[in-house]
Amino acid sequence: MVTVASTIRDERPGPDELVTLYDAVGWAAYTRDPEALTASIAGSHSVLTARDAAGRLLGLVRTVSDGVTIVYVQDVLVVPSAHRLGIGGALLDTVLHRYSHVRQAVLLTDAEPGQRAFYESRGFVEVRDVEPQPLRSFVLLR
Repeated sequence: MVTVASTIRDERPGPDELVTLYDAVGWAAYTRDPEALTASIAGSHSVLTARDAAGRLLGLVRTVSDGVTIVYVQDVLVVPSAHRLGIGGALLDTVLHRYSHVRQAVLLTDAEPGQRAFYESRGFVEVRDVEPQPLRSFVLLR
């Protein structure tokens, strides 16, 4: 059994580990430019990783934030071989606890089955469902 809590670390993995992790989940938009990926990690407000007992990188969560009013949960990813072990949840829970004093936590994700249930289980609400007043969300992808 994996003891998830003991595997969470505050660290910024090197370029080779990052490319391997992002490749494992099929995030080619990141791995096409390893230097940009490494720079994005370096420029993140917070980066937490999950590792197995042998030190292999299993997952990562990173944020972009001012540390006071808003935190963007930019990436939450776990290697497919470690899915359903609670690693993604432990990473996200740790980040949400770390930023519990911040007014807004925001994330943008794809529409894969299961995403909504996962994020709602952590207290997130789809922007169209926010009450009492609906919000709008805009994005410009390049």
